[in-house]
Amino acid sequence: MSQKTLAESGTEGAVEAQSAASSKRWWILAIVALAQLMVVLDATIVNIALPSAQADLGFSDGNRQWIVTAYALAFASLLLLGGRIADLFGRKPAFLIGVVGFAAVSALGGAATNFEMLVTARALQGAFGALLAPAALSLLNTTFTDARERAKAFSVYGAIAGAGGAVGLLLGGILTDALDWRWTLYVNVAIAVLAFAGGWLLLNNHRDATNSKLDVPGTVLVAGGLFSLVYGFSNAETHDWSSPATWGFLIAGAVLLAAFTWWQTRAAHPLLPLRILLDRNRAASFFAVLISGAGMFGVFLFLTYYLQLNLGFSPTKTGVAFLPMVAALMVTAQVGTTMLVPRMGPKAVIPLGFGIAAVGMAWLTGIGVGSDYATAVLPQLIVIGVGLGLVMPPAMQMATGGVAAEDAGVASATVNAMQQVGGSIGTALLNTLAASAATDYLAGKDASSKLVQAQATIESYTTAFWWSAGFFAAGTLIAFLLYRRGVPEQDADAAPVVHM
Repeated sequence: MSQKTLAESGTEGAVEAQSAASSKRWWILAIVALAQLMVVLDATIVNIALPSAQADLGFSDGNRQWIVTAYALAFASLLLLGGRIADLFGRKPAFLIGVVGFAAVSALGGAATNFEMLVTARALQGAFGALLAPAALSLLNTTFTDARERAKAFSVYGAIAGAGGAVGLLLGGILTDALDWRWTLYVNVAIAVLAFAGGWLLLNNHRDATNSKLDVPGTVLVAGGLFSLVYGFSNAETHDWSSPATWGFLIAGAVLLAAFTWWQTRAAHPLLPLRILLDRNRAASFFAVLISGAGMFGVFLFLTYYLQLNLGFSPTKTGVAFLPMVAALMVTAQVGTTMLVPRMGPKAVIPLGFGIAAVGMAWLTGIGVGSDYATAVLPQLIVIGVGLGLVMPPAMQMATGGVAAEDAGVASATVNAMQQVGGSIGTALLNTLAASAATDYLAGKDASSKLVQAQATIESYTTAFWWSAGFFAAGTLIAFLLYRRGVPEQDADAAPVVHM
């Protein structure tokens, strides 16, 4: 066979291989989306089941928050390590180990016989989630390199990241009502079986950062910093802002993260290369994810309380009540990422989304003791969903776009960390502000009156909604100032190579 013939056959083989890889990409999206859904669900799915779990296992009200906090602490503090492991040792093994580990400890939590066993399982869920989430997002980032297809893929992923909390409330309510609280954990096993089978069959392993080494000092500093930050904000809910357990950990977290940033400028193989943070659009996107994570808890947490405690909704009905917001978010996620951002640029679209979400949250403050869901909640939820759909998916796409393949995992982990830290900040601040508003309302009034008590709870909810609207309004300004003008260019050299 001539050299020309050999060259032609080699080219044909490469084209066939590329075509085969390309044909798998939408199936890979389905698997990645399923894994991401499993991780996001567990931030809220257990919340509705907590009263049942507490009655079954007999732990105190004070311990109840640790079922949620244990997951958040492990997940947030280990995310950057998980992302770097995916870059160093391969995304396929990181993905598969994350899926299997998450399923195993979910089963352990479902079978818990006491509080200690359940909280340990939740912490381990967070640890395996910290490996799984960045691996999943970086797989998406390196699989879709065509600008239009990448926008479609991120519209799906971003919609799941934004709406997964509401879906968790719905699924948690259905499983708790129909079966048992333990099934809010067992359901992960079924999801994991599908995700593992798809990942095993569709993914090929590739290590883009094979010449790098793990930055151990950086890992210790950032894990300690993120842990202290989330733990400090969590303590603000159960203690007080003046408590050393709150401000002490917050200060420690800030110091450790400052030390981590300094170390990254000196490390030979930095855990988070600062080139990832210094791009203006990417930095703006990280802020957008952080702020939207903080503001969204005003919707999920306090509106859940209002629907169940004031309007008398069941857990399942509460979850169903959020579905219109999910639908609106998914529609505008497609429009925002595939049509608006490519034509208008992020400087126009993302601030617009924040502004719409702020209007929706401000409108939601009109709820009252005798309000009706159809008029006082439903339209507002749809408006909020429209706004967040224009923020979350485009911001996630731009936060990871143009990142070199060897940094895809840690960039993806940074996105997840921003959302998690934002959620922790939002939960702590809004809970504290809501409690203070209720206390202030009751001052000088007959606290034994049911009507007065009901109005005090309404005051706490509306205060939280006003502050969430403020978060989104701040997001409007920050996004407008930080994002560059114009449509972002598709840098062919920076675009990651397809590895599956």
